[in-house]
Amino acid sequence: MSDSMNISDQTALTTSTGKIWLITGAILAAVSIGVLIPMLWMEPDGVAAGGIVAIVVFYTAMIPVRLAVRTLRVRLWAMAALMILIAITFFVSAGFVYTAQLEAG
Repeated sequence: MSDSMNISDQTALTTSTGKIWLITGAILAAVSIGVLIPMLWMEPDGVAAGGIVAIVVFYTAMIPVRLAVRTLRVRLWAMAALMILIAITFFVSAGFVYTAQLEAG
């Protein structure tokens, strides 16, 4: 265990194989999509669908990154960034739909 307090020295960003990022990314993507699916029929049209498509693209991009990027630190940072993009996409998409529903009454 490292005594460093740097966030960039975490085990998940320095020595992981990337498998944990694929697993947690799949869980995050599944939960996000599960929440966005009922929002498909809500206003504004296409926001939830666009969010779902983007989440699928970001998760799908994690797989070739895991398999093709040889530099460990770059691979893990890229996978972490893609997972963060999944979360941001979900919150923005769901936020737009939620806000539109509040304004609609």
